[in-house]
Amino acid sequence: MKADIGKKVDKRATQANEKLSGKKYDKQMRKLHVELVKLQEWVKHKGLKVMIVFEGRDGAGKGGVIKAITERVSPRVFRVVALPAPTERQKSQMYLQRYMEHFPAAGEIVIWDRSWYNCAGVERVMGFTPEERVKRFLELAPPFEKLMIESGIILLKYWLEVSEQEQARRMAGRIDDGRKIWKLSPMDVESYSRWYDYSRARDEMFKATDSSWAPWYVVDSNDKKKARLNLITHLLGKIPYKKVKRDKVKLPKRQKPHGYKEPDYPYKLVPEKY
Repeated sequence: MKADIGKKVDKRATQANEKLSGKKYDKQMRKLHVELVKLQEWVKHKGLKVMIVFEGRDGAGKGGVIKAITERVSPRVFRVVALPAPTERQKSQMYLQRYMEHFPAAGEIVIWDRSWYNCAGVERVMGFTPEERVKRFLELAPPFEKLMIESGIILLKYWLEVSEQEQARRMAGRIDDGRKIWKLSPMDVESYSRWYDYSRARDEMFKATDSSWAPWYVVDSNDKKKARLNLITHLLGKIPYKKVKRDKVKLPKRQKPHGYKEPDYPYKLVPEKY
């Protein structure tokens, strides 16, 4: 994968100025949600084990994509994993050890909001991981992922790429937005200044870990709505599934009260302000 990916995305962003209307987006997303439910039922039916990795720059839209995927499916099947910083005990373990405990069992789809690739990304750029450990990680990640796949795990890796200008716009928009201020930690602010350090880390990560058995799929996320639709469509195409046959649901008749009466109990009702 070539190192000028950011320039390619910038060029595509200027070419694709047509915004997707909310009505069209909702219509297409509704169709994709139906397909995601079909995928969910197939994964349960066949006992499949699926892992989907999301990586990308701050502000690239990982959280929005994950929310779009999971908002209409069961959290017991689609599990989202977003690990905090490692504890002192975890720092002393094998690097991948704390990630492995979250791997899927049969009938599960695990979505990673950042993953073991922290080692090659934020931990490397911010100086949290010695360079020799990063080099070793980049050597071991492809064979380790091959073992995952040979064990029966379906592994998909997505990198969300956003242009420098769009990232700046999104990060600035968080400053005075009470809903998003939590996304501007001191780490996020510091990371923002290191655009080219992240570019170099990304390029080396791609070069070392973009394998034939676990390739990186890059998503242009300058338009969030298009990115979500494109990514989910691609995801559905990478996991073969069929609609699981099920009997049509027919609601039974409710039981009769047989003398039951609502109690005269002083419930503490929530005030109706709206």
